[in-house]
Amino acid sequence: MGKRKINKRKILNDPVYGFINLQSDIIFDLIEHKYFQRLRRIKQLGLSYLVYPGANHTRFEHALGALHLMKSAIDSLRLKDVDISDEEAEAVSIAILLHDIGHGPFSHALEYILVEGVTHEHLSLMLMEELNNEFEGNLELAIRIFRNEYPKRYLHQLVASQLDMDRLDYLRRDSFFSGVVEGTIGSERIIKMLNVRDNNLVVDYKGIYSVEKFLIARRLMYWQVYLHKTVIVAEHLLVKILQRAKYLVNNGTELFAPPNLKCILKLNFTAEDLSIEDNKSNLLKNFVLLDDTDILASIKVWCSHSDKVLSYLANAITNRRLLKIEISDSLVDSKLKDKITQATQMKFAVNQNEIEYFVFDGSITNSIYEKDSENIKVLLKNNETVDLEVASDIDFEILSKTVTKHFLCYPKELDLI
Repeated sequence: MGKRKINKRKILNDPVYGFINLQSDIIFDLIEHKYFQRLRRIKQLGLSYLVYPGANHTRFEHALGALHLMKSAIDSLRLKDVDISDEEAEAVSIAILLHDIGHGPFSHALEYILVEGVTHEHLSLMLMEELNNEFEGNLELAIRIFRNEYPKRYLHQLVASQLDMDRLDYLRRDSFFSGVVEGTIGSERIIKMLNVRDNNLVVDYKGIYSVEKFLIARRLMYWQVYLHKTVIVAEHLLVKILQRAKYLVNNGTELFAPPNLKCILKLNFTAEDLSIEDNKSNLLKNFVLLDDTDILASIKVWCSHSDKVLSYLANAITNRRLLKIEISDSLVDSKLKDKITQATQMKFAVNQNEIEYFVFDGSITNSIYEKDSENIKVLLKNNETVDLEVASDIDFEILSKTVTKHFLCYPKELDLI
């Protein structure tokens, strides 16, 4: 008997959009690949589930949702006589499918700690190039679009811009799973309003209000979900745990960890190191085996480690006994921080080098509409294009303003404030 042919034209049931159709063999093969399947084990919103219990969705679901929206966008643009060939449609679909494949455990929370100075976009591109070799060069066009090296700029803008399929999906999906209804957007209407002029993605004039709502929803989601104060302290604790683990491993302390995680902790790779091919290969080999389960399993074991700093932090995450966090519009009072630092040193008997794991400050910034980036363009009734802020009657100074807030974290046991 001959080898049975696999049906690759699958239909998936998504809780946000309903049925999603896979219309390409290579899309199916990429989804089946172990690099992409790893995204099932990486939470979309990091530790946000500690605040919103339903926020347990993954990067896998988000990538499929973005793929679905990309197909809708291509269909809509073609109806408006925008020239997108079948080859380009498949390539831009691959680009959006793989745009997050380089995310590490807990998504953005550990973006710079596991591989210092290297973004998930950089790692995504490295993995796309690996896949391109494995798929005999069939991802070449997708990579050119992803890198914005293809003449049709609007294809890249569908993947990465201020109104791309990534943002349209994650806002709606994160709103759905967190239960924060303020993030709900009309993604279908926005996609129907997309057009192309002068090689750039634009929005038809009728779609202005939908885009305004999208920007406001994004602002609300950032402050209510992505930058929620409990999420901030939890994710900083997670970073502190990995920093302490790195310190211990590199100073000869025995530490339980899956082999791939232990290797990453020991390697201490930076962006500069990745210019050496052997380093790049070694990093990717271990990185693609790393996901949330490695981190969670390790932290659970570290709860009983003899190092009191690591065990305290591990218990704080595992049992949701987080540090107290104070957020303010002004800089942290240095005298107050010194007072808390001294009290913490006495209570926990920690030295000067260890105190930074218990008491730390920082800042968070947020800007919803980036004026210095490629502005969202609106196609007027007279066929001219203008920036959204010109066509809109809302105050874009507020949306484009960078808001900075400052925070101070310390053990709740002190109860000083």
